[in-house]
Amino acid sequence: MNTQNQYLKAIYLVQQQADGPASTGKVAEALDVSPASANEMIGKLEAAGLADHEKYKGVDLTDEGIRRARDALQTYCIIERFLVEVLEVEEFRAEARQLESVIDETVGDRLDTIIDRDPACPDCFEAEADVCDHLVDDLDIDLEMGSEAAD
Repeated sequence: MNTQNQYLKAIYLVQQQADGPASTGKVAEALDVSPASANEMIGKLEAAGLADHEKYKGVDLTDEGIRRARDALQTYCIIERFLVEVLEVEEFRAEARQLESVIDETVGDRLDTIIDRDPACPDCFEAEADVCDHLVDDLDIDLEMGSEAAD
């Protein structure tokens, strides 16, 4: 189940990549849900004042939506880095996606004290690779493939 924050994060990242409104299809693809499910949640985000959706044009986040998306993205980066740097989890992306819906701000802040997060976070996030940019070099991640490079 995808949470409101996961949708906000996905819309934010799709907007960054598209340099404009996020298409419903791209949001659905990013979250591995049907376009109908994405449309339903986008409607809820719009009703909550977090997004503006124009049919056939796409969805834009409001200022509050952007703030919440950036907070969610920062927490996601913290989870990824904690899984890699502290727990040495190889399948960190899958684990981070599962944990992001249950890790609240308090736990995220506590994890943040353990890792050495860059103050530029969440701008350090590499959307195509679905990983914090600080982990790209450390893990030898191929950005075009979004996976670890073969030896």
